[in-house]
Amino acid sequence: MSLVRHVLETKGTSVWTVHKDQSALEAAKLMHEKHIGSVVVMSADVVVGIFTERDLMNRVVAEQRDASKTKVIDVMTGRIAICTRDTTLESCRSAMTKNKMRHLPVVEDGKLLGIISSGDILARELQDQEETLRYLHEYMVGPN
Repeated sequence: MSLVRHVLETKGTSVWTVHKDQSALEAAKLMHEKHIGSVVVMSADVVVGIFTERDLMNRVVAEQRDASKTKVIDVMTGRIAICTRDTTLESCRSAMTKNKMRHLPVVEDGKLLGIISSGDILARELQDQEETLRYLHEYMVGPN
């Protein structure tokens, strides 16, 4: 059974954050620069939400807000799910599907340790399937 820790071992623990009082424009520029779909929103060292491409489109662009004057806290998704390093990928996938989200911050003891995406989960599941198929092939055919 794959855990979040297995994904983080492969992808690393880098996670980009913004302060809740930064502008939506600053967050969007960071997301563009880093080629990422979301940033975790912090207040001091506490996760308070997530700001995603969807938030930018629906709550800033579609509402014709001035992104340079709109604070992230006013347009972020505040109600988010989180996971720990020991959360199963199956549980993460289920939470993402149920809540229609693509990113889960990894938090333990109140500390942000990383972030995983639906793409990370899919990649790990494919890797696990390939390993299983390789094992079964070696079992059935034997080593070369």
